[in-house]
Amino acid sequence: MTEEEIAHELTRRKFYKAEQEAGFVESHECITPQQRDPAYRLAFRDTDFLLREELRPIRFQLELLKPEMLLDEAGIGSTLVMYGSARIPAPEEADKVRAAATTPERKAVAERLIAKSRYYDEARKLAQIASSSAVVENGKRHFVICSGGGPSIMEAANRGAADVGAESIGLNIVLEHEHTPNAYVTPHLSFQFHYFALRKMHFLLRARAVAAFPGGFGTFDELFELLTLIQTGKMQPIPILLFGADFWSRVVNFAALAEEGVISAGDLGLFQVVETAEEAWGHITTFYGLDVD
Repeated sequence: MTEEEIAHELTRRKFYKAEQEAGFVESHECITPQQRDPAYRLAFRDTDFLLREELRPIRFQLELLKPEMLLDEAGIGSTLVMYGSARIPAPEEADKVRAAATTPERKAVAERLIAKSRYYDEARKLAQIASSSAVVENGKRHFVICSGGGPSIMEAANRGAADVGAESIGLNIVLEHEHTPNAYVTPHLSFQFHYFALRKMHFLLRARAVAAFPGGFGTFDELFELLTLIQTGKMQPIPILLFGADFWSRVVNFAALAEEGVISAGDLGLFQVVETAEEAWGHITTFYGLDVD
């Protein structure tokens, strides 16, 4: 053998890859009772086995690894995460929301939701601005838009990126009622989660800024976990932009928390309240010292 052939033999893989072994199994006809029994299935191809209670740690690991690996392969260096309600309508949906309200109480709620449709526009605009800036460093794209992949504010985020021809991420969660990705999420960056905890972790692993729009329990859960992580030093500070002074001052009395002594006065500086996409993007670029158009 030549030196080149010897080197090739020393470095060549000696074991079949898992996908090759799986192919061997598929090419074999299951003709015996042993082959037909579930016990004989390859463990990594046995869905029933993977769904057993004892396999929860493995499912956690898979749900952590899959998005992490695929986002890395896609060249995603960092994200601009956008939280917000799944109920605020796009401006063009206002008439439909009004028509669906059949009682005085529901009509009042509908009008309040419609009044917030301007945040749909601001979310879409912020995504357009960030996606158009094309911040690239060491071959990685930064401030890639990331949403929960659902409707309303989440849709606006992905839609804004699509408006300017940019890719965006959607992190969906399996729910009892139907919940499909909105049409603007980039297909190969659309992920589905079983565990809320892992989904929230992926929201923040690459986050370099977070914009929180008016929302309900889900938005509060995501926002307050982020604030807690930074307050306790588990995560380094990043820009946190709360859209809508009227909404946030009405639903959360942050100043009262400081006055009661349950948070420090300095904790009020962990976030900025903004009204427009331009204002939010200005805070982000100032924070990182970016010179982008």
